[in-house]
Amino acid sequence: MTNAHKDALFVLVKSLSKSEKRQFKLYVGRLGVNTDAKFLALFNLLDKIKQYDEKIILESGIVKKAQLSNLKAHLYKQILVSLRLNPVNQNIRVQIREQLDFATILYQKGLYKQSLKILDKVKTIAIENEEKNIAYEIVELEKIIETQYITRSIPDRANELAVQAKELSGHNVMTSKLSNLSLQLYGMMLKVGYVRSDEDYQKVKTYFNDHLPLYNIEDLGFREKLWLYKAYLWYSFLTQDFLSCFKYSSKWVDLFYDHKDMIYLNPVFFLKGNHYLLESLFYVQYSSQFKEVLERLERTIKEKEFPDNDNINSLVFMYINANKLNLHFLEGTFEKGLYLVKIIEYGINKHRDRIDVHHVMVLYYKIACLYFGIGDNKTCIQYLKKIIDNKNLKMREDLMCFARVLSLVAHYEAGMDYHLEIQLKSTYKFLLKMNDMHAVQKEMIKFLRGLGSIYPNELKAEFQKLYTELKKYENHPYEKRAFLYLDILSWLESHLQNKPVSQIIREKAMAHSR
Repeated sequence: MTNAHKDALFVLVKSLSKSEKRQFKLYVGRLGVNTDAKFLALFNLLDKIKQYDEKIILESGIVKKAQLSNLKAHLYKQILVSLRLNPVNQNIRVQIREQLDFATILYQKGLYKQSLKILDKVKTIAIENEEKNIAYEIVELEKIIETQYITRSIPDRANELAVQAKELSGHNVMTSKLSNLSLQLYGMMLKVGYVRSDEDYQKVKTYFNDHLPLYNIEDLGFREKLWLYKAYLWYSFLTQDFLSCFKYSSKWVDLFYDHKDMIYLNPVFFLKGNHYLLESLFYVQYSSQFKEVLERLERTIKEKEFPDNDNINSLVFMYINANKLNLHFLEGTFEKGLYLVKIIEYGINKHRDRIDVHHVMVLYYKIACLYFGIGDNKTCIQYLKKIIDNKNLKMREDLMCFARVLSLVAHYEAGMDYHLEIQLKSTYKFLLKMNDMHAVQKEMIKFLRGLGSIYPNELKAEFQKLYTELKKYENHPYEKRAFLYLDILSWLESHLQNKPVSQIIREKAMAHSR
């Protein structure tokens, strides 16, 4: 039996909405001969079964084993053709490609004038919508046609096309360099997280400066600016310069609001920009603006012009709910955030085929922190276990490390002393293996390891000692990331002041409200 999540055709069929399934059947039925087609019978069967099972397909008698692969490929292609014809999927980018295809067909038929007319019109649309890669393709086809369709204006036309090709090529080269830099920095972030030392910082800084192309901001179009801000944002995240993160994520989001049509053409980049802006605001503890950005984002998403498809819905689910959790962390209102757990669990199950395991684990970590904040340490441990036991999580080693450290603290709070000793050994080995043993983690493990030999009347003094030791790392350039994942200081203050950790965080939020 093939795993349902690994069979591309089955996943595609299950991703279709009722209207998309209806349209596919109408598309297939436009020719009477397709009514009894094998690929339609296979579609109906896959739509009916809950889990992909090749045995069920073969037993149905629709197709023989030797023909199954070809039939599945044919059905896959027919579904994609049907989806392409769906008005929902007819965005500007698809329409431009379609017109380019039409012009190519006319050119191949020798109808040069008609082809050039379509190309000239669609090129203008492409440039207006910042689709410069396609615009360059259009110009290249125009150049080919102009060499075969002789007119009196060819000298001027040749010069015009040459200039256009050069300009578009320059924009595309700049976009490519900036997007490559952004992607490489993003890859570093996913693999190792933030810089851990001066040596790491210098490596990232050198890489960034060596690969950042020379540019004049006035000469850059929308897309080049977008990739430029992305590159600076990832550099700022890597170096833990969160004010700079706020600066460049703000530029990213403002760029979209200044070019509102781009929100609807590039909704994924718009959503991601808002998510990183909210993340930056969370790191700099700017709760009032955090609320404003989140509310504005939700209003924009609800606009009727905003695209509505499976991919967008998955991202909206992920970013909105992750940031709603962050807002409760900012304000210390953990109890009020519990309603989100069911919504997130349902959403993870609904969007599982479109959300990667890394983002699912981030949501689990945030839920674990929510339960830790209300003192439900056993439930907190259950969610952390989902992360710690995940053998497929190859990215964001820092998330794995802090999940284990929070698990240690939760085991201590839950009074699970036997489990604590096992956890200590396991976590210590893991951190050594990951080469991620930072000062904050060392102090935490040393404290928890020594708890067994501390008398109850000495406990408060030990908490104070640990608090004093950790406080000096709060603004350390490479150690402060520990406090982004787990507010250890507020946890210690809760023990020193005999108050719930949520109350400590709420009091801090009110004191630093801005």
